Order: sequence, then C-alpha cells, then structure tokens
Amino acid sequence: MTTGPRITADDLQHALRLSLATLRAAAAGTTPADWERPAGTLTWSCWETVEHLADDLFAYAAQTGLEAPPLDKEVPFLWERRRADGPANVTYADPAAGTFGLLQVLEACGAMLAALVRTVPADRRSYHCFGVSDAEGFAAMGIVETLVHTHDVATGLGVAWTPPAGLCDRVLTRLFPDAPTDTDRWRTLLWATGRGELPGRERLTSWRWFAEVPYRGEEFDRPV
Repeated sequence: MTTGPRITADDLQHALRLSLATLRAAAAGTTPADWERPAGTLTWSCWETVEHLADDLFAYAAQTGLEAPPLDKEVPFLWERRRADGPANVTYADPAAGTFGLLQVLEACGAMLAALVRTVPADRRSYHCFGVSDAEGFAAMGIVETLVHTHDVATGLGVAWTPPAGLCDRVLTRLFPDAPTDTDRWRTLLWATGRGELPGRERLTSWRWFAEVPYRGEEFDRPV
C-alpha cells in the first residue's frame, strides 16, 4: 500500500494552533461552569475532554520517545480516573489554573509530540493498540485526536469549528484507508470517528483507525 504526501510535525503543530485559537477564544467568552457541560456526544465534560486530548498527545510522545520502544504494550505509566465515567489519564491540569491553564497543558503536551516527530529516526516503530506505527503515524493520530476532540468541546460550548479540508484528507489517507474519497473531507473524518453521517452511509457505532506503517518503497517499510 502506498500513501499521499507525508504527514509532518508542521501538520501536527498547525492542527494544534488552530485548536488552541478556537478553545482560547471560547474560554474568553465562557465561565468555568460552561466547561463542565458534556463535550458533544461524549460522557466527559469539556474540561475532561481537553485533559484527555492532552494526555493522548503526551502518551504518543512517550511511545515514540524511547530508543527501543516496546512493540507489544504501552509505556507503563499509571493511568487513573478521577471519576467513574471520566477518562483515564496520566496527566491532569490543575483546576486552580482555570481554563487558560488547561490549554497551556494541552499546548505543552502537543509540543512534546511535535518535537519527537521531528527528531526520532524514520525507522523507529512503537506500539499502539490499532497497529505498530512510526513517528508519522503518531503525528497523524495526534492530528485526528486534536481535530475530533476540539469538535467535541466546540459542540459542548456552542462555538464553531471546521478544520482545513487538506489536513483532514491527509489523516484520512494515512489512517482510514476504507473511508470514501469523494465526500467532504471534514464530514468524512467525523463519520469515520463515529461523530457524523454521510449520504448513503450508516452512522458508525464502532470505529478504529489503522496505524500500521504503509509501504512507501523504503526497505524498512517493506511488509514481512
């Protein structure tokens, strides 16, 4: 299998900057109580969803940061839930810092992943439950997490959020090989992650992406 243009740390940073701009503008016009609303269709609050997103980015950085990453399990941090229906995280934001502090945590975790995507060897492979992947794959996963969880939070807060079609297309190509290619790219990404509908297609009640490294012609990417 071959793919389109490579996904880079710049793509990840672009997604994060767009997300942070939207969330910071929302924070300026909302109260702390607003961030306790459910995030879209999730059972998590808007605050919890941003914490989860930050934790995802942190975890992806951790997986790629080892010189000899495990290929069969995650780095053994202790994930804990603050409440029964909340996300299980390693990282949490200090509530006393407010929503702007929460968004600093998100920015910091995203910067960690972007830095590692820039610097780790191209042939490094790391575990993810949806397939052993490379730095590009973790960048793509980080972008999907950023785009769709920003959607969840924006929905909960009642603010607009539509990311660039090109960015959506690149992660669809990399992670969702079975997704339709002739439909609106953002609506397709929402559909592929169980968050929306497409004409002629049923809404997904379960979904996954495919993180495995595609064959691009380099020797280390040949399937075995």
